[in-house]
Amino acid sequence: MPPLIISATRLSVPECAYPMSYFQCGRYRFPLSQPLVMGIVNVTPDSFSDGGHYFSTERAIELGLKLKAEGADLLDIGGESTRPGSAPVGAAEEIDRVLPVLEGLRDADIALSVDTMKPQVMTAALAVGIDMINDVRGLEAPGALQAVADSSCGLCLMHMRGMPQTMQIEPVYAEVVEEVAAYLRHRLIAAQAAGIDSRRILIDPGFGFGKTLAHNLALFKNLAQLTDMAPVLAGVSRKSFLGALTGRAIEDRLLPSVVAALLAVQQGASVVRVHEVRETVEALRLWQELVGNMASNQLGVQA
Repeated sequence: MPPLIISATRLSVPECAYPMSYFQCGRYRFPLSQPLVMGIVNVTPDSFSDGGHYFSTERAIELGLKLKAEGADLLDIGGESTRPGSAPVGAAEEIDRVLPVLEGLRDADIALSVDTMKPQVMTAALAVGIDMINDVRGLEAPGALQAVADSSCGLCLMHMRGMPQTMQIEPVYAEVVEEVAAYLRHRLIAAQAAGIDSRRILIDPGFGFGKTLAHNLALFKNLAQLTDMAPVLAGVSRKSFLGALTGRAIEDRLLPSVVAALLAVQQGASVVRVHEVRETVEALRLWQELVGNMASNQLGVQA
């Protein structure tokens, strides 16, 4: 099954940023020889696919433990929905949502990530010992870089055009792949300037965040280009562009989501962020067993 590459354009890379053999993620050091699966835990009433299902601390902790048992390498815990049109949440309320869940999972022997764009939430989460910050704004908020610079936490810098309230109102790009790559390159340079070790950083093109179907497809088909800059996190699980391609409703996108995660890894993604952990882990394991060394070569890993 060949990678879906439609362009051979190469991208300039921040000095000494990549390649690297591991991802430093707080208490954990993950080899990049195998793809990582990040399970999603939304502690929100309004997330696009499971809003309200795990809004209580107890149910969110139960979900986190379930995803760990299913094979997740990391858990991404979010207290503010970033779906298109979502309303913002104050920092204090977001902290109240996520901190009890983080505290409940801290000793579960799994890497914990917080999905937040607010420096106050980052600081509070780091104080209780979490391992990663996943920021849809690429640490652009004033004080965000300073909040994480002196820690050992892993970081994900994502591209988003606009803000969740407005991002899907007629997004326009001249060349979406080049513009997203340029933004991510700029954020990598900013992180390096703040003294952040490149081995702590992932990048995410931000599927569905200020992109049309055509933009998402162009980014997906050229995902391998971004892997020259830094390890890539791909978040495509249950996304609307999968619904547009298949006609399936959100609750019926398991198969498209697993296939998309597998294809993202085939293109070189180091981390896939998913709702269906068990199915994704099994698909990746089966693919690697059946394809063997070819899978390692496509992942950019030494055989």
